[in-house]
Amino acid sequence: MKGDTPHPEANRVVRACHSMAVRFRRGGTLFTFGDGVAAADAAHLAVEFVHPVIVGKPALPALSLSCDAGALSGAVTGDGLAEVYAARLASLAGPHDIVLGLSSGEESTSLPRALAAARERGALTVALTGRERPEPVADHVLAVASDDPRIVRETHVTVYHVLWELVHVFLEHPGPLEQEVPA
Repeated sequence: MKGDTPHPEANRVVRACHSMAVRFRRGGTLFTFGDGVAAADAAHLAVEFVHPVIVGKPALPALSLSCDAGALSGAVTGDGLAEVYAARLASLAGPHDIVLGLSSGEESTSLPRALAAARERGALTVALTGRERPEPVADHVLAVASDDPRIVRETHVTVYHVLWELVHVFLEHPGPLEQEVPA
């Protein structure tokens, strides 16, 4: 298979990792969120960055917005379910930050609103979704081409572990971080 070009999805993952590493290098924080079962994956992803399991890898700032019951219930009461994460990001996210939303297949009203709110604040946005939406909801959309939410979720687990690893590779070898990589 010599000379084969990488799969387009692999290129998307690498570009997302590069962009995330640039933001971390600038002092950014990763904010994760997801609805339903994706909320557990958002929490898992934040823990991966804050508490690396590989000795010698630095901890990176990350926070799951899906884990704060008080803030979530307050936002839902005041703004409704579609705004639950957007309301939090309006006060937390900034131009050096990364906002990563997960959706395992169910139609999420909070995901596009939260990512739009994060983009308005200048944050880098990443979406791990099932089938890609017709309109871009994030700077980087990593979509799993399946209608089965279990396959989507299992693929997301693999992808976010790869995100963690490649972000660290970029941070350990900062030369490529000086270059712009198109989204």
